[in-house]
Amino acid sequence: MSDPIPYSVGQTVTLSQRLPYLKTADPMPMLRPGDLIASSETGTILERRPGGWAVKFARGVFLMAEKDLAIAPPPDNP
Repeated sequence: MSDPIPYSVGQTVTLSQRLPYLKTADPMPMLRPGDLIASSETGTILERRPGGWAVKFARGVFLMAEKDLAIAPPPDNP
């Protein structure tokens, strides 16, 4: 039996670690520099892809492995 998937489409996530590069989720993926995403930036999971998730950040949609993601803390409500 497989483990339950910890993430779902529409969930807000952050990076769990700084990555040296990012892989775009385009039909023909490209590698982009890892500093396109700030460590505190949040993204939204768009869909499940082979090997990970397509996550939308402010500067694009990137393919991310589960080990590189963390569930974002809820926003502070004043």
